[in-house]
Amino acid sequence: MPKYVIEREIPGAGKLSPEQLKAISQTSCGVLSKMGPEIQWVHSYVTGDKIYCIYNAANEEMVREHAKQGGFPANSVSEVATIIDPVTAE
Repeated sequence: MPKYVIEREIPGAGKLSPEQLKAISQTSCGVLSKMGPEIQWVHSYVTGDKIYCIYNAANEEMVREHAKQGGFPANSVSEVATIIDPVTAE
């Protein structure tokens, strides 16, 4: 299944409380459960004013539909071509 990086511009994201992050996560998981197994949330990185999410999905349209149903921005959706890490250098 293709992997995607989603950039969500959310002013003040890095200052969201644990309770707010929990509520966002619960909303996301609720939408995902309705959409079925062809889309999966892997994890997210929260920065100052953005959240970068990693998803596995059948296609970009599913990623955008998840954002629409959840009320989340999806300012950029990029399919991951390959993954590199320190082992790549060996």
